[in-house]
Amino acid sequence: MQKILQVRDLEKIYGGRGSVTKALNGISFDVGKGEYVGVMGASGSGKTTLLNCVSTIDSATSGSIHIENVDVTTLRSGQLSDFRCRKLGFIFQDYNLLDTLTAFENIALALTIARVSPRDVTQRVSAVAEKLGISEVLNKHPVQMSGGQRQRVASARAIVTNPALVLADEPTGALDSKSSQALLESFRAMVKELQSTILMVTHDPFSASYADRILFIRDGRLFTELVRGEDSRKAFFDKIMEVMTVLGGEAA
Repeated sequence: MQKILQVRDLEKIYGGRGSVTKALNGISFDVGKGEYVGVMGASGSGKTTLLNCVSTIDSATSGSIHIENVDVTTLRSGQLSDFRCRKLGFIFQDYNLLDTLTAFENIALALTIARVSPRDVTQRVSAVAEKLGISEVLNKHPVQMSGGQRQRVASARAIVTNPALVLADEPTGALDSKSSQALLESFRAMVKELQSTILMVTHDPFSASYADRILFIRDGRLFTELVRGEDSRKAFFDKIMEVMTVLGGEAA
């Protein structure tokens, strides 16, 4: 399997002069193309810091992060901005859609900035909207959509540019159970049908059970990992709950 993400000996240190916190303490792992990986851990474990470093929002203190064989820890500011636009897709808990634009316009924005032809923009937006089941809301503004529809529009925006890696930060945090399930099933479709590669931080074992693999972080280190393999989603959920029990309760 082609490796899209390679993290090696990653450290992130905050503070100094006798007050040092190691948010990340030598984490290493890989994510293959078309893989859906979840990251779980208790509050303060380092999972959000890990996502921020991989997404280039924050910089690592040491170690390397290769995305499609490019070490993003060595890129300068202008290079990072360009890399982010071309290679990364982002899905946030609060959607981050522009209220003045329709769903179609929100999804198309990155393509327009990249100077994709109008005809190709329409084809690509329509195709991804059909895959995620949001074709009927393309002409609506965010205020006219349900939370689940807004999050699927945000997901479409994240993948319409065909990024190497999609980063999702608590994507179901603001959704009800029905909307959460619809979104997570759309993530599975993104992986299966579009070969998207997803790295998702979540505190929710139900959300995590849709992933192919879960990385559990404790005290800035990789504690253990679970691979779904041939397990049913229910069986994988039960295994996730067992690890969470060992970690000391809900990984929030």
